[in-house]
Amino acid sequence: MKKPYLSIVLPCYNEAKNISIVLEKFSNAFVKFNNPNIELILVDNNSKDETKEVLKSLLKKKKYSFAKSVFQPEPGYGAALWKGLASAKGEFVGWTHADMQTPPEDVFRALEIIKSSKNKKIFLKGKRYGRPLADKLVNTLGMSIFETVVLGSFMYDINAQPNIFPKSLMKHLSNPPKDFAFDLFVYYTAKKYGYEVKRFPVYFGKRIFGESAWNTGWKARIKFIKRTMKFTFELKKKLN
Repeated sequence: MKKPYLSIVLPCYNEAKNISIVLEKFSNAFVKFNNPNIELILVDNNSKDETKEVLKSLLKKKKYSFAKSVFQPEPGYGAALWKGLASAKGEFVGWTHADMQTPPEDVFRALEIIKSSKNKKIFLKGKRYGRPLADKLVNTLGMSIFETVVLGSFMYDINAQPNIFPKSLMKHLSNPPKDFAFDLFVYYTAKKYGYEVKRFPVYFGKRIFGESAWNTGWKARIKFIKRTMKFTFELKKKLN
């Protein structure tokens, strides 16, 4: 494979049942969008199921030559993403879900937006629709207002996928968080350094297999919100 124009990272923690579906849907999208130069990086984040074995078996197939895997023994969503981004070869890099809550086609549509943009210092981010009302009110609207007030910069739908940006942004991403605050950290850093943020609508559905690593009920949501709020104050202190 020649040097990719875009590298997309998929963090995989206990996604053994989803990986074959993910790869097949990406394979179909490559055909649909005339085989754009995209590299897919699946990060096994020290999974406890058969993720490692499934990746090893499937990635031998020629039809999935656009994909590779890396292993991150250190736990955490952010740690997995950083490992994948560090191994990316593309001029543009980014990430999305491996749990099939967002269609792979979103990545290909994002690439078309990037290529049509005159400004290559761009940070492209999805804008979710189709979420449950409680998630929209608490996780999206509530946290967006909080982040905007504390950080002094308009922040909305912070955990929406995909996130895509020039690899050059990574030089500003020192000591990134190892958990789900990674999305906020990169989004805010891009705005701080003058990247043009563009949003495009993406459908956010239900997982096909497995369970969320954090969104398992109201107690988990409250814990996540508290952790994010704490990190927000730390981020403001660090970057300002």
